[in-house]
Amino acid sequence: MTNLPVEDLSVAVEKLGWYALRWKAEVFHKVMKSGCRAEEARLETAERLAKFLALIAVVSWRIFFVTMSAGAKPDAAPDSVLTFAEIVALDQINASRTRPRLQRPTLAAYLLQIAMLGGYLASKHDPPPGNMVVWRGKTRLHNIAFGISIGSSRRCG
Repeated sequence: MTNLPVEDLSVAVEKLGWYALRWKAEVFHKVMKSGCRAEEARLETAERLAKFLALIAVVSWRIFFVTMSAGAKPDAAPDSVLTFAEIVALDQINASRTRPRLQRPTLAAYLLQIAMLGGYLASKHDPPPGNMVVWRGKTRLHNIAFGISIGSSRRCG
C-alpha cells in the first residue's frame, strides 16, 4: 500500500522495488537490537543515548555491509571491505590449520571463515551465513586480531 500515485506498470514496479528494500532496513535494525543489544542500554540522558545509537549504527552498518557485500560480489578482493588486521588474523588462523580452508583469496571465502568463527557450520546444504553469525564471528576475530597485535609488538627489556 502506498499513498504515492501509481499510473502505470513501470511506476508500480519502482514502488515494489522500494518496498523490497524495507527488508534490508529490518535486518539492519535486527543487528542493532540483537547484536548490539540496543534495548538493554540503560542510559540516563538523551545525549548519552544519542551517542550510543550513533556508535551502534556504525557497528551494525559494518556487519550488514560485510555480509551483503560478500553476497553481492563474492569474488571481490577481501580488502574491499575487511581491514588489514582482519585479513592478517584470518590468514594466520588458516595457516595454523592442518588443512587450510582458504583456497582462494575472495571476499566470500574470508566471510565464510568469519562466519565459522561465529558458529556457522558451513554444511553443504546450509544457507549463506547471516548477519548475526557474522556479528559473532567478527567479535571473535577482533579478539584474535588484538591478541596477535599484542603478541607481535616489540617489548623493551
